Amino acid sequence: MGRTRMVAALAAAAITLLAGCAGTPAATPAADGTQIVRMATMPWIGYGPWYIAETDGIFADAGLSVEQTEFEGDAEVNAAFISGNVDVANVATHTAMLMQQAGVPIKIVLIEDVSTTADAIIAPAGFESIADLAGKKVAYEQGTTSDLLLNYALDDAGITLDDIVAVPMNAADAGVALIGGKVDAAVTYEPYIQTALAEDADLGVLFSADKLPGLISDVLVVSDDFIAEHPDTIQALVSSWGLALDSYNADQPAGRAIIADAVGEDAAALSSAFDGVIFYDGAQNANELGGSFLNEAMPLVRKAAQSAGILTGDVDLSALVDPQFVAN
Repeated sequence: MGRTRMVAALAAAAITLLAGCAGTPAATPAADGTQIVRMATMPWIGYGPWYIAETDGIFADAGLSVEQTEFEGDAEVNAAFISGNVDVANVATHTAMLMQQAGVPIKIVLIEDVSTTADAIIAPAGFESIADLAGKKVAYEQGTTSDLLLNYALDDAGITLDDIVAVPMNAADAGVALIGGKVDAAVTYEPYIQTALAEDADLGVLFSADKLPGLISDVLVVSDDFIAEHPDTIQALVSSWGLALDSYNADQPAGRAIIADAVGEDAAALSSAFDGVIFYDGAQNANELGGSFLNEAMPLVRKAAQSAGILTGDVDLSALVDPQFVAN
């Protein structure tokens, strides 16, 4: 789906949601009294602490039963959230902005991670710079962090999307297409980067998100209605993330093993992948969600998304963030 059509689809879905919001299913208590929360996620290691919260019994201790539904692409996550089929969603920061632009009443309640080298453009030996992509076939997922990273890299090299041959596909498939020789380069994220590099020794990283720290980040979004109806549930969920990060930091090998298993990879093979992700714990969220993240990182993301044509208008960043659940 192209960027313009993606915005239109989100807008249409938002209208549907707003019109039928009163009948949208919400979190309900299970038979044992725990609160059921339906969460949309993807096999991205940045969302891994949720798996630790499940495995370590943190959710259960908080009185939560979190039903994590894993989707293959961003579009599926967005559709599930906007349609009300899930209560909360793990999305990229620019995606939250895109939803707000489309009229979806949501809030960012938690910073989850920032990618440094875990989002990248990979290509075979012989490609020495982004400028070498001119005229070449590049696989990437439109409207996503891959789109954002590619546009930034191209702009930094003095070329544009018009100078390459765009090959739209899910980030999960981009590396496979590159290995199979169907494209000349691929934009993807972990664990798909390490999988591709392990499969083909001729491949290497041409450009990664660490060139502009803060460009690629992920957040937890919740609808305004769900926050109003279930504030205690959101508080328990956000607190569970913090406890899961405490567990991860206390025993990193065990935490990485849980996350690697959840995304279907070997922990040892993902060692460098984990090193390319910065998780945000409870203290960092308390200090930054309503502070430097809102005032410095988010404007950077907004500008990059607007330059890439992913965002076609302005968004009210202060209205998009709700820091009450991460307050000290």
